[in-house]
Amino acid sequence: MSKTILKKEKSKHNPQQDFLSRIVVAFSLILICFCILAGRFYYLQVIKHQDYITQAETNRISLIPTSPSRGTIVDRNGIVLARNYSAYTLEVTPSEVDKLGDTIERLKAFVDITEGDLKRFKKFKADARSFENIPLKLKLTEEEAAQIAANLYQFPGVEVRSRSFREYPYGPLTAHVLGYIGRISQKDEQQLKETGRYNLYKGSTHIGKIGIESYYENELHGTPGFEEVETDAVGRVVRVLRTTQPQDGDTLKLALDINLQKEVDRLFGNRRGALVAIDPKTGGVLAFVSKPTFDPNLFIDGIDTETWNSLNTDLQTPLINRALRGVYPPGSTFKPFIAMAALETKSLTQSTILPAPGTFSLPGSKHVFRDASRRGHGAVNLSTAIQVSSDTFFYRLGWDMGIDKIHPTLKEFGLGEYTGIDLDNEAKGIRPSKEWKAERYKSKPNEAKWNPADVINVSIGQGYNTYTPLQMANATAILANEGVAFKPHIVQEVINNRTGTVTKIDPQPDRILPFSKSNMDYVKHAMVKVMKPGGTAARLGAGMSYNAGGKTGTAQVVQIKQGSVYNAGALRETHRDHSWFIAFAPENNPQIALAVIVENGGWGASAAGPIARQVLDFYLLPRLRKAASPQTTNQETAQQGASNE
Repeated sequence: MSKTILKKEKSKHNPQQDFLSRIVVAFSLILICFCILAGRFYYLQVIKHQDYITQAETNRISLIPTSPSRGTIVDRNGIVLARNYSAYTLEVTPSEVDKLGDTIERLKAFVDITEGDLKRFKKFKADARSFENIPLKLKLTEEEAAQIAANLYQFPGVEVRSRSFREYPYGPLTAHVLGYIGRISQKDEQQLKETGRYNLYKGSTHIGKIGIESYYENELHGTPGFEEVETDAVGRVVRVLRTTQPQDGDTLKLALDINLQKEVDRLFGNRRGALVAIDPKTGGVLAFVSKPTFDPNLFIDGIDTETWNSLNTDLQTPLINRALRGVYPPGSTFKPFIAMAALETKSLTQSTILPAPGTFSLPGSKHVFRDASRRGHGAVNLSTAIQVSSDTFFYRLGWDMGIDKIHPTLKEFGLGEYTGIDLDNEAKGIRPSKEWKAERYKSKPNEAKWNPADVINVSIGQGYNTYTPLQMANATAILANEGVAFKPHIVQEVINNRTGTVTKIDPQPDRILPFSKSNMDYVKHAMVKVMKPGGTAARLGAGMSYNAGGKTGTAQVVQIKQGSVYNAGALRETHRDHSWFIAFAPENNPQIALAVIVENGGWGASAAGPIARQVLDFYLLPRLRKAASPQTTNQETAQQGASNE
């Protein structure tokens, strides 16, 4: 019976039905797969069509940035101070080179690669990204460029490129004014991104670091161009589709006179110090010299470690911009500004007579302040006190006035204030006041209070009193121009090289001092008397064909014990007094005002004064002769006509 049942069950099993079931399942799976493929196809070809078209075009078409040519810098007469030139460079892309060390060794067979080149290459490589071109050898000769170009097939990742290089023809003479450019660092990149200018530096390798090159970076840099090129599967350029030319940077025309700059440099020789000369009528800086100096060309392509260390460790500190950042006690060059404070606060009048003995002591004090003249100068007015530079007169005047009457006038003349010159990192100096001392010594309460005796040293340009040569030149220019103050500026014009448009730095007054013209004329004439017989700079004024106002100054570096006699020969050179001189000329129509300091040069009339006199002559005499020549010509013509009659 069981056998019969098994036969019936087997007879019910249908092989054909099983086969059909399998076909249905397989077909369903295939249909599902096709649906998935169709959906994916639709997604890629329809929904993502535009995105992938764009990516495909990007893979095929590349944009190669071309850097603009940096703007030229010229002096007031059009003489080129910073320019560009083209040269070949040997460059390596590390990511495309298998064995970098071996490649460089093989390249030495074609090009002279020095240790300096290798050090610079390693420095650039540390700052750059692996896919960027890094210069290995700069400024190849044409023979070197041709030889290596013929063998480039042996060196994947190596190429010869033509690049634009910066050059400063006058080298150290303009270093502290122009500054220099250098390779773009990661810090520079970050700053460019923060200011939204990063894209303007695609293809560029250099940026202004200090000086005019840095301050006017936006004007000098220009705008990059692009080459739209078609590339093959391995990234080689097949053809150039479109070119957008770069827009070169603007040309800067300075107020600076490079010939005057050269003369100042010659006069200084190997001495340390600074000179700033300003046109009082415009604020244009005619000369800006800091000594010693350095060659800015060393920094353009990366200075080597040995040279950098030698500049940094040099005891003469050539990297310090003394004209902009050097702060010194002004010595007796400060007296004309104390005089203005006295007149404006009515602490005395133009005719007031005060004693000027050989010594001065504070009431109730045994401390004796001595004058440079042991016998003193008798009883004198303010004008004569400036002429003979009487210390005791100004000791008494400062004591009678107090610092609260002095401080506001100094501020009006810009002393202890940023001048706003178009150079970065200007020093401010110290303009004395009760508030300044309280802030300066807030951690030392016993020293924070202003002592009335502090004003004694201040009144002759010592004590809590330090300014830059730029500030002293600016204050002298303001006084010479009878209180009409202009912001000092190096750049005179910005010339757009694309349109030819000239943007002038308009000589608009920055402010007008609220001082009496009579008082300013009085102090100016007292400074003219300094250059006349009886004045402290009478020897310097001898033979002048024009009237010049001046003031000598001697600033102490180390304090001499009371009762001791100053003996420069017994002191180390770095402990000797600084020599100052400020001047303007001509008296009635000033065309130049200057301040000069010679570090450790001694008396103002002995070191700084002669430099100032020769600078005035160099700048003014040709101009005065030129101004007089038409009149002379007319007189000669009239005389000739009379003789003919």
